[in-house]
Amino acid sequence: MTTSLITYLIFIPLAGAILLYFVRKNPQAVRYAGLAVTVLVFLVSLGLYFNFDPTTADFQFVEYHRWIPSFDISYYVGIDGISLLLVMLTTFLTPIVLISSWKSITDRVAEYVGMMLILEAGLIGVFTSMDLFLFYVFWEIILIPMYFIIGIWGGKNRIYATIKFFLYTLVGSLLMLVAIIWLGWYASTLPGGHFTTNLITLLNIAPQIPLADQAWIFGAFALSFCIKVPLFPLHTWLPDAHTEAPTGGSVILAGVLLKMGTYGLIRFCLQLFPQASIEYAPLMATLGVIGIIYGALVSMVQKDVKRLVAFSSVSHMGFVVLGIFGMTLESLQGSLIQMINHGLSTGALFLVVGMLYERRHTRMIKDFGGLARVMPVFSTFFMIIMLSSIGLPGLNGFVGEFLILVGSFQSVVLGSPIYVIFAATGVIFAACYMLWMYQRVIFGEIRHEENKSLKDLSHREIGLLLPIILFIVWIGVYPSTFLSKSEASMQNIVKVLTDVQKGNPYVERLPQVPALRK
Repeated sequence: MTTSLITYLIFIPLAGAILLYFVRKNPQAVRYAGLAVTVLVFLVSLGLYFNFDPTTADFQFVEYHRWIPSFDISYYVGIDGISLLLVMLTTFLTPIVLISSWKSITDRVAEYVGMMLILEAGLIGVFTSMDLFLFYVFWEIILIPMYFIIGIWGGKNRIYATIKFFLYTLVGSLLMLVAIIWLGWYASTLPGGHFTTNLITLLNIAPQIPLADQAWIFGAFALSFCIKVPLFPLHTWLPDAHTEAPTGGSVILAGVLLKMGTYGLIRFCLQLFPQASIEYAPLMATLGVIGIIYGALVSMVQKDVKRLVAFSSVSHMGFVVLGIFGMTLESLQGSLIQMINHGLSTGALFLVVGMLYERRHTRMIKDFGGLARVMPVFSTFFMIIMLSSIGLPGLNGFVGEFLILVGSFQSVVLGSPIYVIFAATGVIFAACYMLWMYQRVIFGEIRHEENKSLKDLSHREIGLLLPIILFIVWIGVYPSTFLSKSEASMQNIVKVLTDVQKGNPYVERLPQVPALRK
């Protein structure tokens, strides 16, 4: 089988991280080399996007190599419309993250850039793995660079935040590993079966597991993914990690890492365990709605801008979880596009907060005020991103939230509009805390002498934000450019869930690839 573009996307960053060793003594050369690698990866990913066939739910750009034949474990990668958009988000944000760290990271530059490249490779691996063991390997690999990014280049409480992040994620990951092993064993107990972690094989076996057993395995997977989302009440690691992480770490954490959890809920929980997903959809939707309201209310009382944005992530990701377990085409499409929207908008918010911190070395709201007078360009960019985050019509946030609310309202699985009624209050609360924060930071009188001499955005900083603003407007005005890529894949998931809910016999109608089984 020929080498897929996906393999290049995974291994180019890893090769780049190794090559940095040879220029490690020259920080500027390291920065340019790292940027060149990430730009190359983005250009290669465009090949996936423009050559992707959106009319089919089948996996594309598939590559398969046996890895551990005795357990049917393989290097098996491919994408469908769901993973395509998340891969593109990853390759788009990574060079922006490196440029944002150009001046703020001055110590151990080679190690920092290398960690970012390893992180990018791991993220692409997570979104493209078609073997559960391979998925788990990439999932765990991501822990390592993120651990060091927060622990070495983070704030004064970075060690506490790092250990908390590591322990939360590791506990969930180990439960997922146990569930993967159990699935492989279950496949071996079937007539003519054998142990396997092949996703395509398991997609046609796992849905037939009795509900009593399916519920336990669903719970193990869901717990791991909900920690990563993070879903209330498993969210407490996130504000600390965001607050202590360097700007680049916060951007990649909010922009892409959190999406690993919601991607896992769609790819594995809904597709492998449709009966259990339907059974526990009201519970998951309830936790999502609680997260929406809780995250918004806690954001409202924050005094630190970065911590406010961190808690807003809990609220926004609650919308995504609600949409996933609404299980309609509209709600699932809304959840996926909202993952992209959150990556763009919240990632950009962390960028502008980082730009403020570089100038004033404080993130406390009370230390600002009147910035529109001295930083008009910054204030304009900040306003667009803030309005995007609260879901202003015409910007990206509105599209995702609208589809989620409409789809969940129509959901037969949830069976009640009460979820949407309470979730809609989160939109109002978001406007409250974001507009209030913006008013205190940007408008009013300049109360502190230090703020009078603040410099407006540099050309580098404008260049960082412009591409994000472009997609914020693009998705808000013409979202079908991106929604069309995932529609066939989502329709396939909805059809399977609908048939299972109606009690129809489960038949093999899942995404197909060339026969690669034993």
